Amino acid sequence: MGGNRRKTGGGGRAERAWNGPLILSYGFRPFFLLAGLFAALAIGNWLLLLGGGGLEPAAMPSLDWHIHEMLFGYSSAAIAGFLLTAVPNWTGRLPVTGWPLLWLALIWLAGRLAMLAPVALPAGLAGAVDAAFLPLLALLIGREVIFGRNWRNLKVLAPIALLAGADIWFLASVNGDGPDGAIRLAFAAIVMLIMLIGGRIIPSFTRNWLSRQGPGRLPVPFNRFDAAALGATALGFAAWVALPDQPATAALLWLAGGLQAVRLSRWAGLRSLPNPLVLVLHVAYGFLPAGLLLLGAAVRADDPSLKTAALHLFAIGGIGGMTAAVMLRASLGHTGRALKSEPITTAMFALIALAAVMRALGAVLPGADWLITAAGLSWIAAFGIFTFRVGPWLLRPRLRRG
Repeated sequence: MGGNRRKTGGGGRAERAWNGPLILSYGFRPFFLLAGLFAALAIGNWLLLLGGGGLEPAAMPSLDWHIHEMLFGYSSAAIAGFLLTAVPNWTGRLPVTGWPLLWLALIWLAGRLAMLAPVALPAGLAGAVDAAFLPLLALLIGREVIFGRNWRNLKVLAPIALLAGADIWFLASVNGDGPDGAIRLAFAAIVMLIMLIGGRIIPSFTRNWLSRQGPGRLPVPFNRFDAAALGATALGFAAWVALPDQPATAALLWLAGGLQAVRLSRWAGLRSLPNPLVLVLHVAYGFLPAGLLLLGAAVRADDPSLKTAALHLFAIGGIGGMTAAVMLRASLGHTGRALKSEPITTAMFALIALAAVMRALGAVLPGADWLITAAGLSWIAAFGIFTFRVGPWLLRPRLRRG
């Protein structure tokens, strides 16, 4: 990890000198590329499995593999790419590059291969390989935050630690009592992390753009209301993880969903309509309160179909939409490109939103299995666009402006 500090062209960001493959020069490069590829390939295999084909995993039943790989495979890659890129900006420390970055990416990849291995690996080996990634990521991020004395960002470690624990819990229970509790904890951890990060970047990016558009309403800065909304959401998720069938849990989820909807309305999203790159952040975040409200209804009615619909609003619209939006924006900025959306990338976000709506409807409408297939194809098309449009940027040097 040796190297000297230098300045990038135009951005003023400190980088570590690295003379090896460009893809190992910054965390967003390998992990955003892996996330985009895996998002499309994993859902492609899932659709094949639903049709009676595809690669059948030996480590767990195919439905559990699908759930596990989207929560702990795709999401962890997108989160890693974001944090390994954002933390150097937060702390002023040099980014992780070279061999340490390569090893981290290989550990993530090994986990994906272990989970999809068609023959059973020695007892515990597949789980150990998969479960290694998130604790290592947490240790790495924690080291950078602590050594950089960036105490205010220590809070991002809590969702990562919870997600790591959920992965271990999932693997330990998948062939026993079932991983339902681990799935709930994983959703709670990822959504809370998105709400923490989203509550910082969405108002900031919106304000930065709107301030150049003339007078008008601006996003409300973080205040006690935001803290209360986050606290209520954490309480609602805690109740859902521990007591998923209680009427009080439904009430807490409804409260959280309502507060998060109000929180989103305070960020002046309607004024961002002319800027798709900003607008998609608001739209993606909107799936989170929608998911909370629908999940509360599912708990109150004890309706598995509503629960499935709510979880896919979280997974596709909220997690998928927000991670895709952040990956695109970070890739544009860190490769020296203008922060604007092209028609093809705008279409990518429309496909993700469409996939979320179709999958939720497919869960509650009788005889609508075709919607599930259509949602999967829409997701694959969206991340195919991401991979083939953004992927080449991740493999090329930063553009020099002027």
